[in-house]
Amino acid sequence: MYQNLEEHNRLVNKYLKIFFVVALYWVTSILTVFVNKHLLSSDTVNLGAPLFMSWFQCVVSTVICFVMSRLSRKYPSVFTFPEGNPLDIDTFRKILPLSGLYTLMIGANNLSLSYVTVAFYYIGRSLTTVFSVVLTYVILRQRTSFKCLLCCAAIVVGFWLGVDQESLTEVFSWRGTIFGVLSSLALAMFSIQTKKSLGHVNQEVWLLSYYNNLYSTLLFLPLIIINGELETIITYPHLFASWFWAAMTLSGICGFAIGFVTALEIKVTSPLTHNISGTAKACAQTVIATQYYHDVRSALWWTSNVVVLVASAAYTRVKQLEMLRQHQQRNASTQKA
Repeated sequence: MYQNLEEHNRLVNKYLKIFFVVALYWVTSILTVFVNKHLLSSDTVNLGAPLFMSWFQCVVSTVICFVMSRLSRKYPSVFTFPEGNPLDIDTFRKILPLSGLYTLMIGANNLSLSYVTVAFYYIGRSLTTVFSVVLTYVILRQRTSFKCLLCCAAIVVGFWLGVDQESLTEVFSWRGTIFGVLSSLALAMFSIQTKKSLGHVNQEVWLLSYYNNLYSTLLFLPLIIINGELETIITYPHLFASWFWAAMTLSGICGFAIGFVTALEIKVTSPLTHNISGTAKACAQTVIATQYYHDVRSALWWTSNVVVLVASAAYTRVKQLEMLRQHQQRNASTQKA
């Protein structure tokens, strides 16, 4: 009886932990999108410098990683952070290509968000899965199953339907949509390149994040000048207001927290559960955005969201089943040998 009670309590604690971690991921992710949108195009802030905001987010993440690195050396029993030297020339040369993709991904993401509504934001960036399939074949020469290709085709149909319906509204932006597609492409390339780059940092995800954010702070500087944001920043009327920098710091902390809670959710659940959680979160985010901003959308617009969400979830499930089948076949082959 006592054993059953202990087992029951362990299961309850496990499920509660999963619930709170998933909830933390949802809140952090949705809050980050809304905070960034508020900074970029709200009536009160309206910064109008998305690349500068991206740069500052990288600065905040770099500072947090640096502090954690120092604390782990001084108090190793309390704080843990992998050892590494971001100023090593060989490390810089090996990680720089990934940092370039990271810069492109974050920059295009915030540029897209500055032009499109939060409600359309998910649709505008929904082609990541499709690009992943294409790049996996082009770069790695790995073929994708017919079922996965059908899911990708459904995602493309949902994307085009969403763009078509959004183009009927006054808030539609081709520029924002193109930046969203570019962000999806950069994310797909970043995911593939990450697998290669992790080998240079002993598979330490946090160390790679530290390097990426530090190197991106350098890569963003010329982009800020090229995009004409330097004058925008200098002439910004609230540049020296404490509430503005508090909001910017909050945005930077949210950007860092996303990486942390994503890794945490994958750790306590699984990559499949994380993908399904992300899909469900996107659905909730869209509904919240339409209510918060009082956006009225057509039935076909909502249909496009449903198509993309269902197709993305189906793709994740099909890939999971295929990986399970391959694992079972390998085990069977090993047992026969």
